Amino acid sequence: MFAVIRTGGKQYRVTPNAVLKVEKLEAEPGGTVTFTDVLALGADGSLTLGAPTIQGASVTATVIAQDRLDKVIIFKKRRRQNSRRKQGHRQHVTVLRVAAINAA
Repeated sequence: MFAVIRTGGKQYRVTPNAVLKVEKLEAEPGGTVTFTDVLALGADGSLTLGAPTIQGASVTATVIAQDRLDKVIIFKKRRRQNSRRKQGHRQHVTVLRVAAINAA
């Protein structure tokens, strides 16, 4: 069984016991998070699509950790102008383990 959920402006295909990194959520490690924006459900060759979401469907997940991704370097250079700018950024993420997928 799988589900497609929407969180943080992105869509994720999740299965039970899957570990995924999503945009930072306000939750403590060890807590649970419920996603109600379920866009699609699939099981045994059948697919249910929502318009835009499936009513009554939800995905529950356990928060493993609040983490940060690897550093992304932003380097801008204007040629022949002796102009350079370097900036780094580490995005905050929440690491989740999907506990259950609840169909309507």
